[in-house]
Amino acid sequence: MRMRRETKKNLLLAGALALCFVFTLGICLSALVQTAVDTQNITVVLDAGHGGIDGGVTGVNTGVKESEINLDIVKKLQVYLEQAGINVVLTRKTDAGLYGLAVKGFKKRDMQKRKEIIERAAPAVMVSVHQNSYPRSARRGAQLFYRAGSAEGETLANNIQSELNNMPECVQKSTPLTGDYYMLDCTDYTSVICECGFLSNPADEALLVTDEYRDKIAAAVYKGILSYLSSAANR
Repeated sequence: MRMRRETKKNLLLAGALALCFVFTLGICLSALVQTAVDTQNITVVLDAGHGGIDGGVTGVNTGVKESEINLDIVKKLQVYLEQAGINVVLTRKTDAGLYGLAVKGFKKRDMQKRKEIIERAAPAVMVSVHQNSYPRSARRGAQLFYRAGSAEGETLANNIQSELNNMPECVQKSTPLTGDYYMLDCTDYTSVICECGFLSNPADEALLVTDEYRDKIAAAVYKGILSYLSSAANR
């Protein structure tokens, strides 16, 4: 019985030490971020793709809506950025779309509203979060897109892609691609689209429906953004 009490005591002590280590590490990382990047007056716009009646693509097995995953990842990413002292503006804060009434032309109104939010925020970067889909279910992994001719967009995309490729769960590394998409073209601010995975792939879907993996995605994107801001500050 005494041995069991000692074992329990040791386990509790080990747990307390682990929590102290995590807490201390968090403080150190925050200090490093502040040292590497002057986060004052930096704004990042996070765009959770789709919303409302426009749910985006759906999971091949669970039927989960892309719009729900997008918003959850954006909110997790928001926490990381705000803890680093960065001002964050969300284009979409709820499950609803930005189009007002769901009548003809709703998609155009939705996209126009996102453009207005970005222009009003005048961000250092804009990251639009999406989930991918493809007829061949074998395709999987995260993929970044940037506007052709945008050197800053390409640099941001490369920084984020590198962090996503380095995740233990990554089995298919990708390189950023150029894309002719409204969210990349609607303003002159440095912008990327982050396709976090393929909901048409069962393995990717199984990861993306978990809170733990979505948090890992958010952390990787956060590190990519900080890396870009740090390099931009030194150029």
